Amino acid sequence: MPWKVLISLAVLALAGCAATGIASDRSARGAVEAYPPEGRFLEVDGHRVHYVEKGSGPDLVLIHGASGNLRDWTYQAVDRLAPRYRVIAFDRPGLGYTPALSASGDSIFDQADLLVAAARQLGADRPIVVGQSYGGAVALAWAAEHPRHSAGLVLLGAASQTWEDSLPAFYRLTGGPLAPLANSAISALAPESRVQDAIREVFAPNPVPPGYAEHIGAELALRPATLRANARQRASLKAEIAALLPRYPALDLPVELIHGEADRIVGPQIHSVPTARAIPGARLTLLPDVGHMPQHVAPGVMDAAIDRVARRAGLR
Repeated sequence: MPWKVLISLAVLALAGCAATGIASDRSARGAVEAYPPEGRFLEVDGHRVHYVEKGSGPDLVLIHGASGNLRDWTYQAVDRLAPRYRVIAFDRPGLGYTPALSASGDSIFDQADLLVAAARQLGADRPIVVGQSYGGAVALAWAAEHPRHSAGLVLLGAASQTWEDSLPAFYRLTGGPLAPLANSAISALAPESRVQDAIREVFAPNPVPPGYAEHIGAELALRPATLRANARQRASLKAEIAALLPRYPALDLPVELIHGEADRIVGPQIHSVPTARAIPGARLTLLPDVGHMPQHVAPGVMDAAIDRVARRAGLR
């Protein structure tokens, strides 16, 4: 992602941190005013969780990826699936309008525990769970930790294996000791052009769908607390997946994996290909010329996978 410019802005702004902090506060308030909560809130052991619920039928939970929020699902997927499923989309802890669980970062297991409890509070005791990118790792943790509360999984460009690359500099900056200053600077000074570039890179080589950038509320991800929560989650993800890997062969539920062959963010050969081999009965669909966002580029493929899981789970 094109974060080098944002890092430079953060460094240049450290000397003017007081003024930057004021501008950052205004930017965060502006993001909330422009993109208010779309759904409702519930409390799980005193922790607030933001969710959108729509439709009727088998329960279906949607979990978004890193640097995102549930608006990724309300762009089109919620309305499209609601005639056939009771759809519940959550903001993950630390992102959107669900606060972080802890200051040190929320593991995929912590997040799964919270979202399972939230889903059960809504009466979704055994939903199909759809997870994209980082959300796919949370979905896998959900199935491993709570097998009686998951009917099946659909994993979209999911982070599911360890990898060799070190943590990118952007996450080291936004989650490290200088995070309070750096994140205020990024929040206050990140140009709109760079935000649009980042969205285009996530979709590459595919075009950004019409209206997506305006709907997603990327500015919500640039709030200082959200930048820090996202960075800390990303920093601990590899170790958490390493702990999850030995549990794949014991997963006993329908699993569908969908991955774009042109995905340069979460490589399919590193992630979904070996994961599909490790999970008994898992079905992998590789999409030529599709990048990291198959839920938008190939929505029919995702919907068909959800329907297959529902039939295999006896929900249809």
